Amino acid sequence: MALSNSTRRAIMARLAEGEATVMELAEPFEMTLPAISKHLKVLEEARLIQRGRRAQFRPCSLDPEAFDAAMDWAAICRDLWSARLDRPETHLARTTEENQP
Repeated sequence: MALSNSTRRAIMARLAEGEATVMELAEPFEMTLPAISKHLKVLEEARLIQRGRRAQFRPCSLDPEAFDAAMDWAAICRDLWSARLDRPETHLARTTEENQP
């Protein structure tokens, strides 16, 4: 998944503050511009960001609709895992009750 990488999550956090160029996004990282561009490509293919074209600049910005979809997916996963993690607790409580004198 596109957000499984900490660099891409950091890029998304930066873009939450507003539009940025590739150079601005690369600034805090100790990696090459081609490496940052690869991360941006992954985010773009996941439709989490949009890349525009303004003269020689290619500003990037969040795609709000895709971000909403990602949040919906995360909520579904959270609910699923919460239910799964509750099962052992429920089973343990039931087993404990059954073994009480």
